[in-house]
Amino acid sequence: MLPDFKFHHIGIAVWDIEETALYYVDAGYMKAETVIDEIQNVKICFLTKENMPMLELLAPVDENSPVNRILNKMGVSPYHCCYLVDDMEDAVCRLKKKKFVPLIKPVEACAIDGKRVCFLFSKTVGLIELVES
Repeated sequence: MLPDFKFHHIGIAVWDIEETALYYVDAGYMKAETVIDEIQNVKICFLTKENMPMLELLAPVDENSPVNRILNKMGVSPYHCCYLVDDMEDAVCRLKKKKFVPLIKPVEACAIDGKRVCFLFSKTVGLIELVES
């Protein structure tokens, strides 16, 4: 990645947030409120635990939710890492030079205090998400 990117969370595709979250809560994670992101058409819930990576559980809202593709191919699975960046446009521009392809234009994310996010894909790295600080 790029040296100024800061790790933010691991995204995990799940069928049912409440059911999956029980395992993480049992392991000491704290569960935040589940929200529906109408722009991305997914249900989202963050889980945190001191000195551990933050987790983002994403579940489909309906049959058109993009997370269904991951679930139908791999089942419940981690599928992206997210990085905090200071300048979204600059970060996307630099990643494009490293052969990352933006999958969406930066959009507001209701689950992350209205900050902008962008998803990019690379054949050698996979799917990443950027969140603007």
